[in-house]
Amino acid sequence: MSHPTTYRVTLVCTGNICRSPIAEVVLADAVRAAGLDDRVVVDSAGTGDWHVGTGADPRSVAALHAVGLDGSAHRARVVDRDVLETTDLVVALDTGHDRDLRRLVPGRDEHVVLLRSFDPDADGPDVADPYYGDDAGFTRVVEQVRAAVPGLLDRVRADLATGS
Repeated sequence: MSHPTTYRVTLVCTGNICRSPIAEVVLADAVRAAGLDDRVVVDSAGTGDWHVGTGADPRSVAALHAVGLDGSAHRARVVDRDVLETTDLVVALDTGHDRDLRRLVPGRDEHVVLLRSFDPDADGPDVADPYYGDDAGFTRVVEQVRAAVPGLLDRVRADLATGS
């Protein structure tokens, strides 16, 4: 776990250049707007190491820019046991990531959640991977993430209130 006064959320997708950077920026913005940025740290990582050190996909940056957010500072990293053991809430972007993460940190199942589980109107459990598609796929990721963030923020607030 992180420092008692800091709650850490790590969002995870495959390469950490499309979905999870979008989710990181959108959630960090919501955390700031809620006045929790002094207590909550948001970051992201990928299950694969192909893109470590590179920026977010330009289409992710453009989709964020279209809604007034800046993803240009992102640098990809890979998730590992150390990251997961110092994270209070690990948010998987799809069911494959969820499965991989649960294998990495057995016994911490309550700390691994699917992002879309926080969207009551979600049409499925996964944020679809836009990498091989067109710009519209990245716009859809932003929409799916934005729909789930209020519920995710409620979970963060509840965990902060209970000291989880």
